[in-house]
Amino acid sequence: MLTSDVMTDAFSSNSELVIQRCVDVNSIKTDRSPGSWEELYQISETCHFINANQFKKVALQFPDELLVDSIQISAEIEKNSKAKTYILGDTSYGSCCVDEVAAEHVGADSIVHYGRTCLSPSKRLPLMYVFGRRPIDLQQCILAFRELYPDSQSHVVILYDVIYSHAIDVLVQRLKQTHPSVVASALVMDHCHSHGQTQGSPSESDCNGSEPGEDSKVVQKFGRRFCLEEGVSIGDYCMFFVGQEGATLTNFIMTWNRSPFSSFDPETSTGRAESVNVNKALMKRFYAIERAKDAGVVGILVGTLGVASYLAIIDRLKESIRRAGKKSYMFAMGKLNVAKLANFMEIDIYVLVACPENSLLDSSEFYRPVVTPFEMEMACNSSREWTGEYFTDFKDLLPGGCSYVDLPDAGEETVADMSLITGALRVTGLHSSEEAESVCQSSSLVPRNQNMSVASTNTAAGFLSGRTWQGLEPRLGETPVVKAVEGRKGIAIAYEEEG
Repeated sequence: MLTSDVMTDAFSSNSELVIQRCVDVNSIKTDRSPGSWEELYQISETCHFINANQFKKVALQFPDELLVDSIQISAEIEKNSKAKTYILGDTSYGSCCVDEVAAEHVGADSIVHYGRTCLSPSKRLPLMYVFGRRPIDLQQCILAFRELYPDSQSHVVILYDVIYSHAIDVLVQRLKQTHPSVVASALVMDHCHSHGQTQGSPSESDCNGSEPGEDSKVVQKFGRRFCLEEGVSIGDYCMFFVGQEGATLTNFIMTWNRSPFSSFDPETSTGRAESVNVNKALMKRFYAIERAKDAGVVGILVGTLGVASYLAIIDRLKESIRRAGKKSYMFAMGKLNVAKLANFMEIDIYVLVACPENSLLDSSEFYRPVVTPFEMEMACNSSREWTGEYFTDFKDLLPGGCSYVDLPDAGEETVADMSLITGALRVTGLHSSEEAESVCQSSSLVPRNQNMSVASTNTAAGFLSGRTWQGLEPRLGETPVVKAVEGRKGIAIAYEEEG
């Protein structure tokens, strides 16, 4: 049984703990040497990017862990360029995405993004990435790789977090001495306007040191590009990831779920075989698809305003939900939490439109499930079948994407099946074009009682009418007039008279 304290923490952080929290200022070190600053933040390259393009206002986007250095970086850039800089701290959504909306608020004509990134393409403003050059022990990484792959003929693809891209070129060269079938992935950023963005990673035009053959397959996903050998599929390769456990690694594992993964953590200099049960994870996502099929009201959560084609996937979601005979509402609320989504109890399920790394949201604490655009399309598009393949990038679902499937016509027959969760019979699809018109018209009216008064068929209004408490009611003239009295003092969780 949940106590009141547990329920309170589920909705919001403890205000008393926030006030009493202590920050150890002495533990924050900003006195780096000039050489260290240049190597980590590439000050000269950034100033060259700004001066060469004659930018006047530049937005510097930092994740939380790098904000401590932002003031000094801004001062160095302004001293060596003619631009005015603006620091973007608290991003509207995930810090891995370029926050073009915040940059446009200050009228910036370019953005410099620092730290980790999902490499999702953005189109509005010129962009430069500064990944930072985090330290890595190459010798320990090579030893861990050889322990994980003792067979020298193993086919392995090297993936990595962008903050270690500066060391990948040397790492791959040394690994090829004993494992000639190693495949290096390169960073591909067609949307980036700056120079030298691969930062030491393999060249985009290079595939294992040579041009790809006619039968070789080029794989390009999540800003990474690598070439497979002739006659070898991606399922025959193992994946070796350099970086910490997190959203990037989870995204890779879910997408290439037929390949075994291992990783090396440069922070601890340890390697391990990833023991994530991919089949169990996929079954959880399949359960979410079943929940989406049972849902009648869907909330579309806008989790990005900068990733290219986000408007196109929202329009497609609206159309697929409508053709499935469901109702949709769109929400733009910035960063998500339990309290925000708990305000809309009439919503049966949410679908999050975000970058690939932020799409796989753990919704176990939420009152309603949160699914990805791929899972919602699986639920609404009867032409799409579950094959075990999983797509976290919503651009794959759009025309021209690798997993695009046409939506069924609105006039086609409805599909009836049995819910695997409730056991009830459910019907997907609209019965006719006339019904499609009635679903999308929120102002349609129906008779309510024998007096021929009318009521709206709005789904939210219907849900509200069935609730026991519907808010304050005026009842003008029905209640006696009384003098005003002093009310309670304090905050809702602890009034003064309650002790």
